[in-house]
Amino acid sequence: MRILLLAGAAMIGIGAAPPPSSMDMDAIAARRFGNDAPWYRDRIPFFESADPRIDAVYYYRWQIFRAHQRDLGAEGYISTEFLDDVDWQRHPYASLNDATGFHLGEGRWLNDRRFADDYINFMYGGGNDRHFTDHMADSVWGRYLVDGDRAGALRHLAVMNHIYRLWDEKFDFDKGLYFVEPLLDATEYTVSSIDASGGKDGFRGGDAFRPSVNSYMFANARALSRMAEMAGDRAMAADYAARADALRKRVLDDLWSEKLSHFIDRHQSRKNPFVSYWQPIRNRELVGYLPWMFDLVPDDARYAQAWRHLLDPASLAGAAGMRTVEAGYEYYMRQYRYLGADPECQWNGPVWPYQTTQVLHGMANLLDHYRQPGPVTRSAYMRLLRQYAALHYQGDRLDLEEDYHPETGRPIVGLDRSHHYFHSGFNDLILTGLVGIRPRADDVLDVNPLLPQAGDPQALDWFRVQHVPYHGHDIAVTWDADGSHYRRGKGLSVEVDGREVARRDTLGRIEVPVTRAAAPAIHRPINHAVQLVRGQFPIGSASSNGDVENVHDAIDGRVWFFPELPNGWSSAPSPARQWYAIDLGRPVDIARAELAFFADGKGFAVPETYRLQAWIDGDWRDVATPKGRPVANGVTGLRWSARRTSKVRLLFAQPSGKAVRLVEFKLFGA
Repeated sequence: MRILLLAGAAMIGIGAAPPPSSMDMDAIAARRFGNDAPWYRDRIPFFESADPRIDAVYYYRWQIFRAHQRDLGAEGYISTEFLDDVDWQRHPYASLNDATGFHLGEGRWLNDRRFADDYINFMYGGGNDRHFTDHMADSVWGRYLVDGDRAGALRHLAVMNHIYRLWDEKFDFDKGLYFVEPLLDATEYTVSSIDASGGKDGFRGGDAFRPSVNSYMFANARALSRMAEMAGDRAMAADYAARADALRKRVLDDLWSEKLSHFIDRHQSRKNPFVSYWQPIRNRELVGYLPWMFDLVPDDARYAQAWRHLLDPASLAGAAGMRTVEAGYEYYMRQYRYLGADPECQWNGPVWPYQTTQVLHGMANLLDHYRQPGPVTRSAYMRLLRQYAALHYQGDRLDLEEDYHPETGRPIVGLDRSHHYFHSGFNDLILTGLVGIRPRADDVLDVNPLLPQAGDPQALDWFRVQHVPYHGHDIAVTWDADGSHYRRGKGLSVEVDGREVARRDTLGRIEVPVTRAAAPAIHRPINHAVQLVRGQFPIGSASSNGDVENVHDAIDGRVWFFPELPNGWSSAPSPARQWYAIDLGRPVDIARAELAFFADGKGFAVPETYRLQAWIDGDWRDVATPKGRPVANGVTGLRWSARRTSKVRLLFAQPSGKAVRLVEFKLFGA
């Protein structure tokens, strides 16, 4: 393998210098995840830096990802947005399509490719109901850029094409632009919807030609063109390339406001007493930066000037985060909607991790490959990334919520459903921005960390990421400003499959040819115990606390251990002996089980003893009699010789005065 480095980098051969000291992934996993460490150990890339708060949020975001993986049994895994069910999700799966791009953006960096692959199969197997706008086809392409799996990228090309064309219902053929009601853009109470109501409301209505939906459709068209070209369908590739070009021109010509020096909405509402068709909105919104997330905007100072508003405290720069509309808007931060006495979601000023993620991706693009980034600097990028990381903290506790006050950073909504909300990305920002791994379709590893130079208050003296999958290889990147932290020489280095292949003394770009290898095979064990629909098989039953929802929670395909959100079947504190049973409804070959228990050191503890039984020849018979106690806040595995059975029962003795919470009970074949 030869090495291609930019000017100023020292060229070395493979193995010419030993790699930096590796992180102890076992120790880090145990420290960050406790008894649940085995789930993470071989799956996630490991990261450390000179900023412990960024590190803590990085690992917390993998906990969020893990918590939101819902096991659908034979249909595989999906990512959810809320841990609590909400009325507007797609039932019974609890899926929503608006944040899918972020879910896949995070999941593409896992060494276990099943979660992203299953999710794509679900969404393009009928799961994408277009409830909201999305950039899902673009995120499938983005996943291909990391894993290099050509077949996986092209598997659903025909369905992607079909779904794209369904959006014609939201296409204004006269204007050549897409329009959408802000609510269905996952952004209720925007300038267009509030003004279309005369300032009285804004939850519904306010159809507008928005930078968001048009950027998404541009990105999806570009991705479809690239995938069609890869599949050898030149006609389809040319058609979508033309669509992308036409959308780019329309966005630049019609959604750019010279007056506001910003990309803005235009009203699409007709026969409205308050606004007129094609009328531009009157204030800047954070959504105006979305075109940069997808490289829609040309490298031109005329457009780059828009970024000064993001850094202006009188406009979009709140003290604690990015305002979704500038402070001068007439209805800025006016609260319209409540759930009882609690304020509900709005986009007329509050900070949203959703758009914060999008804007930081746009900033990273500017810094990585635009020659005219305007006022955007690496120092500003890192400051805003740290500001975003700070929103994950509620005091000393990590708990990302829906939206925040832009001046105080305190959560606004704060409902039960808001805890550990997965409507955004973070680790994708760390890997592609801070670390600077820029995935590509060709056989090149491109690394360009977006850190300011030493001496800047936002600089990092060192970082390392390892166990990163890329084109079938294992990648590590290390930065050590003066060589004192890792003691392997100063500068930036890149490793491929455990060998250092490139190094430079200063921050900058490194490009390394990497011959593509086959992506790891996906292992798909099927959980036979999961049931999403109450009253259908498999059916759970229990010795106590037999409420339908309580019992069902142990077989609903969800595993998390956050104390803020109870999850699983909770027994009564007495008597000591309890049981939980699953009726599979038919005979199934079962050879192993996974048991997840929650414990809090207070009212909930793991069983003191336990055993597993199966219904065989008309009687309950022991199949697993483990010694010792199961783990708390993690997964305990049990194995036995495969037995064919229609019912399985867990019997256990709980500590005196304590209850047991069985988070999830899974059953598998051989």
